[in-house]
Amino acid sequence: MHNYFMEIALNEAKKGIGSVNPNPLVGAVLVKDNKIIAVGYHEFYGGPHAEVNVINKSKNPEDCTLYVTLEPCSHHGKTPPCTDLIIKSKIKKCIIATLDPNPLVSGRGVKQLQEAGIEVIIGVLEKEAKNLNKVFFKYIKEKIPYIFIKAGITLDGKIATQTFSSQWITNFLARNKVEKYRNFFSGILVGANTILQDNPSLRCKVNENRNPYRFILDKDLVVSDKYRIIANNEDQKTFIITSEKNIDSAKFQLLIEKFSVKFITFSENENLKDILKKIGSLNIDSILIEGGSGVISSFFKENLYDGGEIMVAPKILGDSLAIPFLNGFSPLNIDEGITLKNIKINLYDNNVGFEFYKEGECLPV
Repeated sequence: MHNYFMEIALNEAKKGIGSVNPNPLVGAVLVKDNKIIAVGYHEFYGGPHAEVNVINKSKNPEDCTLYVTLEPCSHHGKTPPCTDLIIKSKIKKCIIATLDPNPLVSGRGVKQLQEAGIEVIIGVLEKEAKNLNKVFFKYIKEKIPYIFIKAGITLDGKIATQTFSSQWITNFLARNKVEKYRNFFSGILVGANTILQDNPSLRCKVNENRNPYRFILDKDLVVSDKYRIIANNEDQKTFIITSEKNIDSAKFQLLIEKFSVKFITFSENENLKDILKKIGSLNIDSILIEGGSGVISSFFKENLYDGGEIMVAPKILGDSLAIPFLNGFSPLNIDEGITLKNIKINLYDNNVGFEFYKEGECLPV
């Protein structure tokens, strides 16, 4: 029965997708005499945790068993400690899927519950719980965003013609999956050429109330206010990542003052990982890399990705001048190429997606 109730808690946790970052996805179930009394989940960032929501939904949590997908917090953050409420509610048993990797919490929540006389069991559907929160687990430990690469390519590996025509390579079903990724991850990152050629808005159509942060890797500050991502920045979520040499330029100041663009600058001595650390310092836990070729190639070259999906359409350009999905690699032997791991094949009618991860199974997208 433990697995049964914990699976319900995991499904509850998924309801928080797109709303809780950079907090973890957490679900909870209250059970008494093998009957569900209440279910709940962490609904939005800064709001009550799953344990609080499920206890508040129940009329009488005393002597109940609490199933929760992540160790209850034992410290004051944006909300009071969940352990205090659990103890106060006289819950008799707490079943926890996995410990919290946050050093402020890890093991301490369990200890407080046990010291209060509550029976604690850890590890029920632990693998599933860790996979659900692989973004949170990486970010809380490393303070670097989880990196997921998305690309839509032709059968011969191109993302655009030599005239930069690219809409649309993949079909509607594949593009709809991308919208779900945009809702799941906190930010989107593209290169300046993608803005210049496609003029994308980089908004999310799945959840209109939650648009991701938008990052443009633009070393020479070539993007201007004539592009939608700059001109339509009412939510003030557009960031330009550029050389610190551009700080004193008139365009730099104009984009800040008139269009509320925010900047992340880097020096000649800094690399891509340094930039990711700066993004992580902004409380942004995950980034969807959407292109173009140079940006995607950089993340692969520097081994700075955690997963991704390459969506292949049954189209062939057959043009050596068309824009390749990747470039700048020169392996002499076939075994020197990049081998993607933990592959899942997704079918989008006649399009095929190769979803891959360095570790673990698929994200709940």
